[in-house]
Amino acid sequence: MSASPSFLQALPGDMDHAADESGLLEGSDVGSQKERVVTEEEWLQKWEMGNIGFHKEHKHPLLQKYLDVLLNGRSGLRIFFPLCGKAVEMKWLADMGHSVVGVELSEQAVKEFFSEHSLPYCEEPVSEISGGKLFQSTSGNISLYCCNIYDLSSYASLMINLVEKNSSYLLVTVSYDPNKHKGPPFYVPESEIKSLFGNCCEIKCLEKVDDFSEKHRQWGLDYFLEVLYLLKFVA
Repeated sequence: MSASPSFLQALPGDMDHAADESGLLEGSDVGSQKERVVTEEEWLQKWEMGNIGFHKEHKHPLLQKYLDVLLNGRSGLRIFFPLCGKAVEMKWLADMGHSVVGVELSEQAVKEFFSEHSLPYCEEPVSEISGGKLFQSTSGNISLYCCNIYDLSSYASLMINLVEKNSSYLLVTVSYDPNKHKGPPFYVPESEIKSLFGNCCEIKCLEKVDDFSEKHRQWGLDYFLEVLYLLKFVA
């Protein structure tokens, strides 16, 4: 999730971490995940089959904790949710007076967002994008674009081109041994985040949270962390 003076996460974002006090490896070897991305077809199928374990029914606790860091005392921001799904945080931030813009591949996800929050909306085509549609709340403060502007393999470069200078970007990634689970969600080491965003952003790791559960144990993992970064676009 990103916010600009004129505005993350991430999604649910799905990436990662460096070695810390617990002795976990930085893991420059991403194992079988190398060059792996979720295709458009795979993403749409997840929504069609209800395989959306990445979706959180409640506001992400890290976003709640660090919201003030993102907003930095500003009001009336434009807040961008890339691959927004039906993230509940969108209505939460809109209710605070911010303008929310989301982009999502799945029309089902977008319609479920408005339905589940009982929000009336209008739908119109986006002539500039083949097959694109805009779903906008009648209040006008939530605009969700349903279209494919993503080559998921070049997600970072797209974000850099979209986000204005002086914007802030909250990025949630995940950390685990990529040799034990093929993903998704995918492991991305901190070194990769610095490689992708380091030339244009100040990067700060805000917190690492142990999110290990029985699900992760069934994947064959013995640890699973959520890692929150704050990226500030300076160039």
